Amino acid sequence: MFKAFWGMEFNPFSKDLNEKYCFKSSDFNQAIARMEHLKNTKGIGLFTGNSGTGKTYALRYFASTLNPSLFKIVYVPISTVTVIEFYRSLSYEFGIEPRSKKIDLFKSIQEHIISLVKDKKITPVIIIDEAQYLKTDIFNDIKLLLNFSMDSVNHCIFILNGQPILNNILSKHVHEALRQRIIINYNFVGISKSEMENYILSRLKLCGIHENIFEINALEAIFSCSNGSTRKVNTVVEKCMLIGAQNNIRLINTDVVMAAQNETELIS
Repeated sequence: MFKAFWGMEFNPFSKDLNEKYCFKSSDFNQAIARMEHLKNTKGIGLFTGNSGTGKTYALRYFASTLNPSLFKIVYVPISTVTVIEFYRSLSYEFGIEPRSKKIDLFKSIQEHIISLVKDKKITPVIIIDEAQYLKTDIFNDIKLLLNFSMDSVNHCIFILNGQPILNNILSKHVHEALRQRIIINYNFVGISKSEMENYILSRLKLCGIHENIFEINALEAIFSCSNGSTRKVNTVVEKCMLIGAQNNIRLINTDVVMAAQNETELIS
């Protein structure tokens, strides 16, 4: 309904929007530059930021640029697991027959990584999302799993992605050995006010809306309630356009933004 009201070809604020339409914010550019460096050097990368600031989106974009004949993406979204479950998850993603014992799982994964790199010239890219939930035992095993040839070579790209508390977790003395192996560390700060305005306008143009449909004060209100989260901007803007369509409002003001924000927040 609201797409027809606004003359939209599609919803440009949907999370499944193709990566080719990515908005290159400062965070995005900084993160991608570091991922490109990681692609060349291999090793461990750490990316953190509050929810909705674009961490996973940047990783998804980066993954989409990798040649599948040269890189093998292994994405692990479930981090609230035991060590054995972690190894089995990696085995499943690699297409390895899961073993029952930890030592066998460990050995088969290492051997498979080495085989991919040396025999097939394929670099594994292991991405662990929501890594702040990983157990200490898993962090301890990661540094062992990535120890190749007496820790003299990096055979894969290993990315830990999570919320800022992950930095605090890894700063503990027990994780000193793993922290020293991290060669890239970037924290997403969130979208700025000027970036948010450009983001909204560019999204609207993508779907065929070329006129300004937000008052300046409405944009200010959206930024105030977004806390730097692109995801929150998407949610509020989409709700604003829905309310506008329902009430035949062609220029969205602060009242509409406040109504949209209220609808997106949980009632306590």
